[in-house]
Amino acid sequence: MLFNSFSFLFLYLPAVLAGYFVLLRWRPHWIAGWLALASLFFYGYGDTRYLPLLLGSILFNYWCAQHRRMLLFGVAANLAVLAYYKYANFFLPGHGWEIILPVGISFFTFTQIAYLVDCYRGGNGEYRLVHYTLFVSYFPHLIAGPVLHHKEMMPQFDRLPRFDMADVAIGLSIFVVGLAKKVLLADPISVLAAPVFAPGAQPQLVEAWIGTLAYTFQLYFDFSGYSDMAIGLSRLFGVRLPLNFNSPYKAANISEFWRRWHMTLSRFLRDYLYVPLGGNRHGTVSRYRNLMLTMLLGGLWHGAGWTFVVWGALHGGYLVIQHGWQALTRSATPRWWGRWLTLLAVMAAWVVFRAPDLATAGEVLQGLAGANGIALPRPLAGWAGPLAALGLHPVFDGIRWIDMRGAALPTLAVAMGLALFAPNTQQLFGAPRQWTPATWRSTLIAMAFLCCLFNMNKVTEFLYFQF
Repeated sequence: MLFNSFSFLFLYLPAVLAGYFVLLRWRPHWIAGWLALASLFFYGYGDTRYLPLLLGSILFNYWCAQHRRMLLFGVAANLAVLAYYKYANFFLPGHGWEIILPVGISFFTFTQIAYLVDCYRGGNGEYRLVHYTLFVSYFPHLIAGPVLHHKEMMPQFDRLPRFDMADVAIGLSIFVVGLAKKVLLADPISVLAAPVFAPGAQPQLVEAWIGTLAYTFQLYFDFSGYSDMAIGLSRLFGVRLPLNFNSPYKAANISEFWRRWHMTLSRFLRDYLYVPLGGNRHGTVSRYRNLMLTMLLGGLWHGAGWTFVVWGALHGGYLVIQHGWQALTRSATPRWWGRWLTLLAVMAAWVVFRAPDLATAGEVLQGLAGANGIALPRPLAGWAGPLAALGLHPVFDGIRWIDMRGAALPTLAVAMGLALFAPNTQQLFGAPRQWTPATWRSTLIAMAFLCCLFNMNKVTEFLYFQF
């Protein structure tokens, strides 16, 4: 079931909220159980085949947490299951069967690995099964994150819930902002990216740049939109999920980018991979090695394919170069040019991330450099003389796959402006008690919701469902 579907908005969510508010008044101790059952139904609605996998994972990890000697075995078992579903097709080609990736397996597996590791380190694993089930399966985060930490969530599930109109108001507002990011921004500009990354497309200069920019901002608004919707939904039940995005395209260097992009995954990789590998405690060479290993494994987490390996290696290399530069110059990257250099580096890596194979990624990168030629729309033919004086000889036969009368290009320009210069969601709604549903912002939220409804004729999955 998708957050951006009519069945979720007008059937599932109202039913879950109705049950929540009834129990809030009459049986508040049952609310955790109600939300856990609703979350399991949510997961099984689309495909019941993998509901036993989720339930088995929850029961197995809960049992391991009660027996300290089984904790390391539990971590190994989680990794083995994840590796089977995500990487068997990659490492065992031609094995005779196609393994379908269960939706959300990366997120609920990483959540439980962190839980077991913390229990092994001496953390508290004595939670009630119903609360642990809710922690793992909680429907706002289950499919595409954020990656939850039990120390943040269990105290919220343990306390008795209470009704707070401010939570409802801000939850609905953040949800609608996330829905608008997906429906009004990410989906419309996806038509600009798909043709560029098709095998054999060999995009020319302008085409390659438009397609790369389109995917860069499609991915951002698709995934940050999902994260906003998850945070907003959770606030309706009085539960606060961790932030996952903080204007990452405004980062001045790659380290800052990873502190702002997919923040909960970055935290997981730091706390449960980079630090156990040794972090920066054993010298410069060891630090650079650990950075590379962490990012390579982070790339593989996204999927089994050489494109993800190379993407992880690129970001590992970026981090090594940045830290080497800072050690050499003993100064941070100046924000005025570091921000744009970082964005270009991230975009180049997104090309590899998005491409179906390395050959296609190479063609798009060549296109960005103009190696595949230059084609401009016919209305710009008047620029032929000035461009020829610069040594450029474009043809003016148009961009092959863009209808210049459509709204995709203006939508891309709006998306770029919002991501690069506008305040983000938490900045907009950081102080919810200072405004009420009667303010002008509520009117804008209602108008945005109506616009989303009128544009939901074709429901699309979120990009991170495939990871």
